[in-house]
Amino acid sequence: MKMSKEIARSNTLEVIAREWIAFKGKQKQTKGGFAERYTKDLENRLAKNLFPYLGRQPITKITAPEILKVVRKIEDRGAFETAHRVLQTLGQIFRYAIATSRAEYDPTRDLKEALIPVKKGHRAAMVRPEEVAELMRAIDGYQGDEVTRCALKLAAFFFVRPGELRKAKWEEVDFENKLWVVPAERMKIKTQDHFVPLCTQVLEILSDLKELTGHREFLFPAPRDWRRPMSDNTFNAALRRMGFSKEQMTAHGFRAIARTLLDEVLHCRVDFIEHQLAHSVRDATGRAYNRTTHLEERRKMMQVWGDYLEGLKESKIISLTNRVVRPKYHKTGKSYELPIV
Repeated sequence: MKMSKEIARSNTLEVIAREWIAFKGKQKQTKGGFAERYTKDLENRLAKNLFPYLGRQPITKITAPEILKVVRKIEDRGAFETAHRVLQTLGQIFRYAIATSRAEYDPTRDLKEALIPVKKGHRAAMVRPEEVAELMRAIDGYQGDEVTRCALKLAAFFFVRPGELRKAKWEEVDFENKLWVVPAERMKIKTQDHFVPLCTQVLEILSDLKELTGHREFLFPAPRDWRRPMSDNTFNAALRRMGFSKEQMTAHGFRAIARTLLDEVLHCRVDFIEHQLAHSVRDATGRAYNRTTHLEERRKMMQVWGDYLEGLKESKIISLTNRVVRPKYHKTGKSYELPIV
């Protein structure tokens, strides 16, 4: 009897869930493993939404109606996306319990149609040239932290994912070859490094930034702990401070801006754009292109993009149906004229 109680206590939902989280944490360097930040977020989510209600129950005793009752509590708060995430995570925990011979069935399978659907929204971005001009001028005049201002500028020129940018390290920046090499483990697709050519505008920003943070590991260290990168909310907080609402612009929106304008205004080849966005691009035989594919063409494209953004910032934008006319602008004593596109 005593032994059966010990077994029941060791097979509670919370015990198995924490064991599963620890197991996934050990795999953080492999596909499917959990990074440290994600692990903490997951633990907090479960501790708030799941463990108080079902955590002490033996996992084999938990039924679908009990789970639905808990998930409904989350929905009642209006946190519909969280409700879906908790149910999905709970399903993973049950499958882990089945694999380790502590459960025989996953009751979450019966509940997938019982939740309120999450309305999928788009990631806001200002993709019209006149809007991007306003954004670039606002960034240039940002009154907050100078390191954050540099990060916002580079977000526009690089259009990488926000997490890839804010965790950038100085050792990854190759000034001689004008490249930033993002390690594969920090990419969404973790099979190869990502190459980001550095245009002249970016080199100037990096040169200024190096005077501020070049003695640190990260380009954008956290203000209170330089051993860590800036927080994931820094970009969006700065955009709000400049007056852009979440319906207008988000940190991820810089990618949408580049994807739209490089294609529709600057008429760059779509596969070059997709490579630079670090999307999976395959050749005619179905093989993924390697990291250096079209690198020289991408260098030219990134310089065109840098010149275009600078032109938007420094000139008035006139929209003529599907054309954008930009007058001359000046840089380091030279006059450039971007063509009508």
